[in-house]
Amino acid sequence: MSDRTHDSDRRRLLRAMGATGLLAGFNALLPAYARNGMAGGMARHLDTAAAQVPGGAARDVVMDFHIRRETIDIAGGNASAITINRSTPGPILELWEGKNALLRVHNHLEESTSIHWHGILLPFRMDGVPGVAFPGIEPGDTFVANFPVRQYGTYWYHSHTGVQEQVGQTGPIVIHSAEDRIQADREYVIVLNDWTFEDPHRLLAKLKEMPDYYNFSRRTMTDLVQDISQAGFKKAMNDRLAWGNMRMSPRDIADVTGYTYTYLMNGMHPEANWTGLFSAGEKVRLRVINASSMTYFNFRIPGLPMTVVAADGQNVEPVETDEFQIAVAETFDVIVQPDASTAYTLMAESMDRSGYAQGTLAPRLGMSAPVPALRAQPQRTMVDMGMDMSKMGMGDMNKKEMSQMSHQGRPGMVDMPHKAHEKNAMPPKHGAMAGMSMAGTGAMMERSGPVVAHHGPDKHGPGNLTIAKVERDRLAERGTGLEGVDHRVLTYSQLRNVVPMQDRREPSKTIEIHLTGNMDRYMWSFDGVEYSDSTPIEFPYGERIRLIMVNDTMMEHPMHLHGMFMELENKQGEHLPFKHTISVLPGSRVSLLVTADEPGRWAFHCHLLYHMERGMFRVVRVSNIGEKDNV
Repeated sequence: MSDRTHDSDRRRLLRAMGATGLLAGFNALLPAYARNGMAGGMARHLDTAAAQVPGGAARDVVMDFHIRRETIDIAGGNASAITINRSTPGPILELWEGKNALLRVHNHLEESTSIHWHGILLPFRMDGVPGVAFPGIEPGDTFVANFPVRQYGTYWYHSHTGVQEQVGQTGPIVIHSAEDRIQADREYVIVLNDWTFEDPHRLLAKLKEMPDYYNFSRRTMTDLVQDISQAGFKKAMNDRLAWGNMRMSPRDIADVTGYTYTYLMNGMHPEANWTGLFSAGEKVRLRVINASSMTYFNFRIPGLPMTVVAADGQNVEPVETDEFQIAVAETFDVIVQPDASTAYTLMAESMDRSGYAQGTLAPRLGMSAPVPALRAQPQRTMVDMGMDMSKMGMGDMNKKEMSQMSHQGRPGMVDMPHKAHEKNAMPPKHGAMAGMSMAGTGAMMERSGPVVAHHGPDKHGPGNLTIAKVERDRLAERGTGLEGVDHRVLTYSQLRNVVPMQDRREPSKTIEIHLTGNMDRYMWSFDGVEYSDSTPIEFPYGERIRLIMVNDTMMEHPMHLHGMFMELENKQGEHLPFKHTISVLPGSRVSLLVTADEPGRWAFHCHLLYHMERGMFRVVRVSNIGEKDNV
């Protein structure tokens, strides 16, 4: 059996069952260990009891993390994984704001390892990034992190060594607030992962050889005929020409898809149906963590509104919504009030619609709700290509114009402010096409953010294949594939911190970084320069920095800065939301503010694992002038 047919029959069966709502019934036929997350004699997952946040009195915490390679029951089969305290995901690390954390990591592997405490404020040498903060934890050694807890919220931990994160080395962090700002009767962590039975090193090798290896949804002649019937021959052909020049397909939504991935909720595959219980009248807090390696998820609970109360651990003013897109490494906290007699499906659909993770909220065990069918696959648009649609009609575009689209000048545009939409306006329905992103031809232009800058002449070298001609503010736009759904969707423009920011100084320095890539060679970088050839980005200690990121590629990038929070400039005045991870949409320009108050060497990278491995990684150095060698 070839690599491309591995496990395909099982996947087709599960998707068919999910589309017809039969998974819930199938769950009752599973053995007990599959229903509750236990695998007799094997590693454990976050079952209902393990995923519920215990809480209790504030206290100092001492916790040991034992890193082992073990056989686990996962994704419908047995596999070798890296476990933490004999579970995957690892156990909840529960801390209290204002108390102390003493964390000991014991390496039982035959290779070096690490744990990065994602989003946690702590001394940089405890941050857990080999080659940046410390050498790594060698086999048989123990690493100790000892620090005061200076924050609250939902975070997570994971290996920062090679591709260990892909094989199970992740876990949730919950830090309770000293002021009990958000009240809930019951809390669960919802950890989302993508699991593959392939060796991650082999997976990466396939991407380097054929970047679209896992994309089984490339457009066909049938699609071309449909485009011609909808948009006309000239527009349809010009659309194809544009994508051909970019060496991409409008269906290049994800590098790695459900062809190899099984999507997990708290370590459990959809047919195992992780279940969280609630009682009548309870407010339930769900701490949703995207701990996957490469997968964006669209999260919703059909029939149950969600109130978003925190993003990346930081409290935000409540926003009621029906769905949100969660990038790799992000966290969102939501409050729900389920009906006492009803079961609800927790639906985490992969952004490319190649699969899903699924669980249930119910008042008692054995209950289930229908599992929604996978929605139509989204498609990239000319907006994602960074094209300037104001100066040309799609029908007038030619090959020369396509080749020149990246070479327009942009003098003096570094500090140009965003012009974000003020509200998340509900888009119109499009009959049978509701919920679908229209194919090319600029059909989504009316919902794209305003152009805020034009790209300069720098092509960023061989590490960049394409350059967005224009840079848009897309903070008010819904995530890919959610443009036309007929319910509420959270956008970045809606996030507003509950407290005003403390540092209101004007930035003394602006740093602009371009996110670049070459899909032909599967190279990813900053400014066309891979990490191996880069030098640190200097943040002078104590200064206020404006950090601008421009996405020249046609894929989303979840950008994570270690050690410090970034304040997203989203038109919320003194209440800008604090984020440790920002999803930068294709062809977009994002502006953030950073106070460089944490000295040390900090990682700054795309949190798509294989993008980071292929070069989209830098070191940010925070130091006083003349003290660079000390950090």
